[in-house]
Amino acid sequence: MEQQAVAKDEKKFRGISGSTLKIIALVSMLIDHIGAIIYGRYLTLAGYMDALEPEDMEVWLEANGDLYLKYAILRWIGRIAFPIFCFLLVEGFDRTRDLKKYQLRLIVFAVLSEIPYDLAHSATVLEFDRQNVFFTLAIGLFTITVIERFTKPMTSKFLAYLTTIAIAIVGAYVGRMSGCDYGAIGVLCIVVLYYFRKNRNMQIITGVLCFLWELTAPFAFIPCAFYNGKRGLNLKYVFYAFYPLHLLLLYLIAVLMGIGNVVAV
Repeated sequence: MEQQAVAKDEKKFRGISGSTLKIIALVSMLIDHIGAIIYGRYLTLAGYMDALEPEDMEVWLEANGDLYLKYAILRWIGRIAFPIFCFLLVEGFDRTRDLKKYQLRLIVFAVLSEIPYDLAHSATVLEFDRQNVFFTLAIGLFTITVIERFTKPMTSKFLAYLTTIAIAIVGAYVGRMSGCDYGAIGVLCIVVLYYFRKNRNMQIITGVLCFLWELTAPFAFIPCAFYNGKRGLNLKYVFYAFYPLHLLLLYLIAVLMGIGNVVAV
């Protein structure tokens, strides 16, 4: 009887919960931003932006190879964060009881995160060329919400498919024009994960294909493949608050290191 109880308990807790996926993504994002915000500033000071031509880069790497390698490793590790956030966004879309509140939270924290984001990356209070990833997620969520609303009543699968593509293109265009992180491709990846959400195997495969343009991003779908559909710990507001707070903290660290006024590469 005890062995059966243990087996049932093991089966019950098998897999990775949503909170575990969030923690993996948050740690990855922190590592990524240490590379981008701290090491990215040192790359700027080392003249990286002035050595982008192939012949100049070879000489530059001979002198700064160790610095660039550390930067690259941190960014490679960090590339798994965004695909997990996209995956969880689609899960949240399916599970939330109030899509309007979900959308509003993303927009509110996108606005709250913009000054920390700009300080961290551009060493300025506000600039409008680049927007933080909450804007990407908000645009992606709005896009799949519109797709759901227009295609759900349709009886023609072909017409629903064409409508999905049309709305996805509009959403991608908004993502590109807004200058948000990952831009059009970020929005399109969210749409793809949404479209295949009823078939986990296809969702994972297409997710990997969507992120093949980044060397390590496809590895994000390894933990996603083990997602068990359970929420786990309630980390909803930890996730939202962590983003602006860690950006602000990394910027303050850069200021203390005397590189706060340097624009990261």
